Amino acid sequence: MPKFRRKILKNQKKRNNPKKFPLLFIFGGLAIIIIALLFAFQKKTEPFTPEITGKPSLKTDKEMVDLGNVKLGKTVRVSFELKNVGDETLRISNVPYVEVKEGC
Repeated sequence: MPKFRRKILKNQKKRNNPKKFPLLFIFGGLAIIIIALLFAFQKKTEPFTPEITGKPSLKTDKEMVDLGNVKLGKTVRVSFELKNVGDETLRISNVPYVEVKEGC
């Protein structure tokens, strides 16, 4: 066998180094285990139990807000949490209406 051919065979043996494959499997296995643990320890959502059946129903976290005395021209911001407590889909087709009463 010529010398040139032997050098090519030696170089091919060095490229196919079997020592690298176990490390690849170890790191791949660790990555799979970490991903599985992330999915296993996720926060579980609680099942939804409707308060009203057969129709949608809107519920707010606050029925009334007292802002005290507010000077004219001063901007006041209030937030509400709205929740559908019915078992049907809630659709709001018009612009929501909020009633502001003076002196209450």
